[in-house]
Amino acid sequence: MVEQTIADAPGFSARRIVVRASSLLLAFERIALMGLMYLLTALILVNVVTRYSHFPIYWIDESAVYCVVWLTFVGASAMTRLRLDFAVTMMTERLSARNQKIAKVIATGMVVTFGVALIATCFLWMDPIGLARAGFDARKLAAETFNFLYTERTQTLNWPTWVVYLTLPIFAVSMTVHGLANLLEDLELVPRTPPKGFQLSELDGVN
Repeated sequence: MVEQTIADAPGFSARRIVVRASSLLLAFERIALMGLMYLLTALILVNVVTRYSHFPIYWIDESAVYCVVWLTFVGASAMTRLRLDFAVTMMTERLSARNQKIAKVIATGMVVTFGVALIATCFLWMDPIGLARAGFDARKLAAETFNFLYTERTQTLNWPTWVVYLTLPIFAVSMTVHGLANLLEDLELVPRTPPKGFQLSELDGVN
């Protein structure tokens, strides 16, 4: 009995680590969402005032666009953990309770698979190994691989584009962690953890 408990301890700890990491990510995403929404509102108000005063700030439009992009990806990640992603239930609602559970596990597993595939794609795209081999010389990397990610800059803000595009790998990792936490809950390997800081009704969850 003791040996079985010891054998199960690492797996149980790993499960708790995944759920805990997902909870911490969700708490951070909540703060990030609020900050990005406040920032977007401020940018729009400043843009309206400056344009009305005939002194437009040319970089505000681009800032607002990138703010919306980050807001979208951070919100999509949080929605994954909150199970607010879209689900088509025309078929599953006609299945038995057991088959509905299997279908939900399969759907959650597909989310995890997509997240892992997106992580691999971002790794190939951003090519950190190739950048390190090039001595972190963006021009040398571009000349050898035709990957101009680290040499391009935004039009008006003049920021490195890779900084803006970091939202993709961040989203891929966070969505994968949230998907793993949801999968563990769907498999009943861990108890379902109610989200903190989000007030959801019974009708909010669709997955």
